[in-house]
Amino acid sequence: GTNFVVDVELDVDLKKSALSDNIQDTVNYQAVFQVVKNQMEIPSKLLEHVSQRIVAALFLEFPTIKKIKLKVAKLNVPLGGHIDSVAVQIKKKRGE
Repeated sequence: GTNFVVDVELDVDLKKSALSDNIQDTVNYQAVFQVVKNQMEIPSKLLEHVSQRIVAALFLEFPTIKKIKLKVAKLNVPLGGHIDSVAVQIKKKRGE
């Protein structure tokens, strides 16, 4: 198997959860991980394709997300030299 690293940055209003200390008032990181994991398990030829699917799934699952910055890196890519990784990064606002 190929190894990947996925970095997710979410722009979410944290005012309510900062006051309530209740996970129901924010985006649950475990649920975000599960969405990313589910999308990564679907075979894709391109990092661009899986990245776009992850962004779409996160916007669908979590209506409070305003913006997403997502980076998907494929590790130890056999390109004929010593390359640690190749990556695709997407920045998207809801509704774009």
